[in-house]
Amino acid sequence: MLATGCDSAPDTTAGAAEDTAFSTVRFELGPRGGIQVSGASREAVAAVGAHPAPMGRAHAFDRPDGRLLVVLRHWPEPVAERASRGRVSRLPPFDETAVETAFLVDTANWVRADLDGHPLQWLRRDTIRIDTTNVATGDTTRLTLSAPHGGRYGQPTPPAGNPSCEGLDDRATRDAVLPEVEAGAPVADVLARLRKQCLDVQYASLPGSARPGTVERVLVPSVGRRDALVAVPPGGSIELPGRTAGSTVLVNPHRPATMVLAR
Repeated sequence: MLATGCDSAPDTTAGAAEDTAFSTVRFELGPRGGIQVSGASREAVAAVGAHPAPMGRAHAFDRPDGRLLVVLRHWPEPVAERASRGRVSRLPPFDETAVETAFLVDTANWVRADLDGHPLQWLRRDTIRIDTTNVATGDTTRLTLSAPHGGRYGQPTPPAGNPSCEGLDDRATRDAVLPEVEAGAPVADVLARLRKQCLDVQYASLPGSARPGTVERVLVPSVGRRDALVAVPPGGSIELPGRTAGSTVLVNPHRPATMVLAR
């Protein structure tokens, strides 16, 4: 499984001694890629490569020990014909396959991940995935990784790992119980509920009705077509049987759940 914040709470004093050089790195991209890397520590970033993500399946990039792995999901770069249309759309182009582009960040220290200016989680020797395939044309998504500074009060603690997830066969589908998710819930709370179900997680940031920086909804891909998604909380006022909190769905461990934050 792809780990997501499974280490213990950050020690901002001991960790800083290991890696005093790392400061900040920012990744900016749109729904069609165009990835830009900036920040004081951009020299610590190395491109790994890009691979297709058919049917929403995450590519298994290697992550050497002592590095962070950043995986950015987007649509392929547009051909000239599509670029000339200039249409703003949030609908996925079903004739194409999404791409995952990965980068390794050379730091063994704790870093905080922020998405569009809102905190996500603390990471160390870990993997973080960002999905921009539903972002409108012309919009930009920004992922910022920054080292701890000054032992800020109230730093978020990574959720504890779930021992029951260890040793699961990643080649086999399995059941997962849809967690209770309320629009406006804190990211850390929802991440802990998803990890309890042994679900890998990717993040997305879209306009929504919840307070910016909180969870708008979670999309859990069920086994089937690439667009077979179960949303919690469900959209609209009609609740469908088998698609509400507490329902059991069959999931493919290679397709991460998407936590959508309100911009």
